[in-house]
Amino acid sequence: MNASSTLDALQAAAGTGSAEDAFRLALALVDAQRMDEAQRWHLRAAEAGHPPAQIEYARMRLYGMAGPVAPETAAQWLQRAEQAGHPAASELLTNIALGGAALPRDARINERLHRAVQADFQPALLAAAIHFGRKPQAEDQALCMQLLQRAAARGNAVAAVLLAERLAHGEGCEADADAAADLWTQLEANGASRLPDFTLPPPGEPGPPRQLALEDALRPPQAQTVSAMPRVAVIDRFFSADECRLFIASAQPHLHASQTADPVTGVPYTLPVRTSSEASFDPVMENSALRMAQLRMTHAAGFDLPNAEQLTVLRYAPGQQYRPHRDYLPAATLQMDRPHAGNRARTTIVYLNAVEAGGATEFPVPGLRVEPMPGRAVVFDNLFADGRPDPDSLHAGTPVERGEKWLATLWIRQRRYRHW
Repeated sequence: MNASSTLDALQAAAGTGSAEDAFRLALALVDAQRMDEAQRWHLRAAEAGHPPAQIEYARMRLYGMAGPVAPETAAQWLQRAEQAGHPAASELLTNIALGGAALPRDARINERLHRAVQADFQPALLAAAIHFGRKPQAEDQALCMQLLQRAAARGNAVAAVLLAERLAHGEGCEADADAAADLWTQLEANGASRLPDFTLPPPGEPGPPRQLALEDALRPPQAQTVSAMPRVAVIDRFFSADECRLFIASAQPHLHASQTADPVTGVPYTLPVRTSSEASFDPVMENSALRMAQLRMTHAAGFDLPNAEQLTVLRYAPGQQYRPHRDYLPAATLQMDRPHAGNRARTTIVYLNAVEAGGATEFPVPGLRVEPMPGRAVVFDNLFADGRPDPDSLHAGTPVERGEKWLATLWIRQRRYRHW
């Protein structure tokens, strides 16, 4: 039976009024890229009380797959699916609430993530594992390992990568090189790539052990101001080893050559000024673990998550660099990309691995050089206090001499950029 005949058969079955048949038709229409029709059939099944259809209809509204983005509408349908006991709904509601725009950022975030963890929902297990992995207590570290094992056993490749690295380095457990090697053999057979080799002690986040409290990410970090004009601050041990590895493992399958916006037209293109590779995270690619780490990055800069552009993870191989440049956007680029959000007020970058040699971030005007260290964050201003671009914010990523450099970047606008 060809694709057209299959759709005809599903259409005939769905016409009888069965919510399950309507849901199956909607999924087939998504595969056929007929999004408007798919959304209508998802809605029909959702209105009939079908929780998976409620989730898929919510996802289409949340990500704007067939029409404008509508996070409030998505949240309403997800709440209905959550009431029916569906863990995917709880995790997606956690993601929305972390933004604090369409849902309040309150204690229900912890409750929802805990509910999804109890149901062994993979993304929730990963997020909870990373949360406990930031804490220094032995029981929290053991809980992190247990959660990673549960997520990996249910097919979460990123959790398996984090677990393999912890086993290799003896983080939260006795080192077990054989178990780590076996796990990496399975991962590589399924297309995963090795991670840079480094280790990092937990940041030492306070709080009672074994307590799931995602609001820990909102605590102001201890920052050291290393330049007053332009303002540049450094925060060591900002990310845990798990968070660094999360960003690298999530980005690896999506890397492509970095591009630069033309200062006149705003059109992105490849230029020798920037020779790295990168991956940008569309909202569809995000999960609660990635959003928690980004929330931490924006709060370190004194802003909220909805002000941030999409997360970008960059990889610099030996000899690659980012020549002196400024992060604020030219007028043409701003007009093409949500001008209501204003310009890039601040930038937060986090180094994700140990670089063998080279790869420092330089600020020529104040004569400042920041060396890359895993987990270290750098926060700097791109604009003056009155909103004018600050030309002294000129900075560069110096060439990597040996090894490779991984870096996470969030460009943070003056006003709200994200829908949620």
